[in-house]
Amino acid sequence: MGYSAGMKRPLIVLVLLAAGCAHRAQHAPAGAPASRPGQASPPAPAAAPQPPAPPAPPSQALPPGSPRPEAPPSAPGAARAAPAAITFAAVGDVMLGSSFPDETGGLLPPGDGKDLLAEVTPLLAGADVAFANLEGPLADAGTSEKCARSRPGRCFAFRVPTRYGNHLKSAGFDVVSLANNHVGDFGDAGRTSTRATLDLLGIRYAGAPGEVARLEVRGTRVALVAFSVSGGTNDLRDLPEAARIVTAAKAGADLVVVSVHGGAEGADRQHVPHGHEQFLGEDRGDLRAFARTVVEAGADLVLGHGPHVVRGMEVVKGRLVVYSLGNFATYGGMNLAGPNGLTLVLEVRLAPDGNFLGGKIHAARQEKPGGPRLDPAGAIVPLVRRLSEEDFGPSAVRVAEDGTLSPPAPPVAAGRWRPTEPGRGRGRGRGPEPRPRPGPGPGPGPRPRPGRSRSRSRSR
Repeated sequence: MGYSAGMKRPLIVLVLLAAGCAHRAQHAPAGAPASRPGQASPPAPAAAPQPPAPPAPPSQALPPGSPRPEAPPSAPGAARAAPAAITFAAVGDVMLGSSFPDETGGLLPPGDGKDLLAEVTPLLAGADVAFANLEGPLADAGTSEKCARSRPGRCFAFRVPTRYGNHLKSAGFDVVSLANNHVGDFGDAGRTSTRATLDLLGIRYAGAPGEVARLEVRGTRVALVAFSVSGGTNDLRDLPEAARIVTAAKAGADLVVVSVHGGAEGADRQHVPHGHEQFLGEDRGDLRAFARTVVEAGADLVLGHGPHVVRGMEVVKGRLVVYSLGNFATYGGMNLAGPNGLTLVLEVRLAPDGNFLGGKIHAARQEKPGGPRLDPAGAIVPLVRRLSEEDFGPSAVRVAEDGTLSPPAPPVAAGRWRPTEPGRGRGRGRGPEPRPRPGPGPGPGPRPRPGRSRSRSRSR
C-alpha cells in the first residue's frame, strides 16, 4: 500500500517524538516520572545538600595576666569595622606597697604582693579596658627630696618595687594615670623608672604634658589624657588648656577618657562643692567646672580620684562623670578607717558615640594593712546613691540596690531641682519646687497681706 506525501509528514513527527521520549526515559533518575509528549520536562533535581562544616572549637579562656587580643591599629585610610560598645573597669588609687622608708620590706605585703589583687582580677581582666590611678613611682632605688626635711612619720613618699608592675599586668590593667601628687616622690629618676617599667609590660600611661595613652579595642580607638595640680602633669586648673588637650586627643580617637586627680582629701570631703577646693593651703581645683569643660571639648568619660574617699557621680550631656573612685589598693601606712576603706570596681559601658549606657558598682573594701576584698554587704552602693542624689539632683546617676547603674531619668516638667546654697548643709540638694497654686476664680489669686512680699521664693 503506498503513502502519499501528505501522510509521510505526520508519521515522521511521531517517530521523532517517540525517539525523544525513549532517550529521556533512559537518562531519567530512578523514581522520576516520565514526561508525556507535549509536557515540559521536569527541572533537574537539586544538588544534594553538603553536610555542614564542623563547628570551630570554642575559644579557650585566657588565664589571668595573659594579654587580651587587640585589633591591630588601623592603617591610615584603611576601612575599619564599625565600633562596638566598650566596657571599662575603673578603680582609684593603687599603691601596692613601698620599700621606703623601711628598706627591710616591712611595708611590703605578704607573699611579695602576689595575691593582693586576686579577688578583683576577674572583674578587671573581663573588661575591654581596665584603668587605675598609679599612686606612686615604680622604682628600686633613689632618695626622696620631698621628705628630706621632714620628721619621720610626717611625710608620705612611696617607692613601689618595679617587680610589682607584674602584679598590675597579671590583674588585667591596660592603662594607668601618672598625673597625681605621688608619681614624683622620687623625682625624675622615679618617673623615668616608672615609664620604662610600664613600657616593658605593655601597660599604657598618661600624665605629663603632651602624653596621650592610645589603644584600640574591637575597632574602637580609645585615648586617655590625665590631669592633676602637681608639677610635671597637665594642670586641671587651666581650663582653656584642658579643653585644648581633650580636643586634640579626640581628633584621633572614637572615645576620650579623662583622668583627674583633684579635690580636697579626707573622710569629711565626700561631697563635691561648688567652686575651688582647698587642702593644706593648695588649690585643688574646681572639679565641677573642669568636668563640664572637658565634656564640652569631647571627653566621653571622666574618672576622678584624689580625695581618698568615694564621691558621687553624675551624667553631663550623656557622659558619665565620676568625681572620686577613692582608695583601691593602698597597702601599708594608709588611713583605711570608715569611708576611707570603702571602695569599688566601677564597670562602665559606653556606646560607640560615647553616651553612657549603664554599668555596675562592684563593691569592695580595704582593711588594714590594705588590699581590696569584695564586699558581699555592698556598703559602698547606698553611699554612692546618696552622695549622687544629694550633690547632683536630676543629673545624678541612678544606682539600684544591687549596684546597677543607669542614666538619669528624663527631666520632669512639674518641678526643678535647685542645689543647696552655700552654708546650708554639705551638698544636700533640695527637691523639686512645687508649682504655685492658682488663686480662686479667674483673678491672679488672693491679694498679699500688707507688708509681705507676694513671692517668698529666693532669686536664682
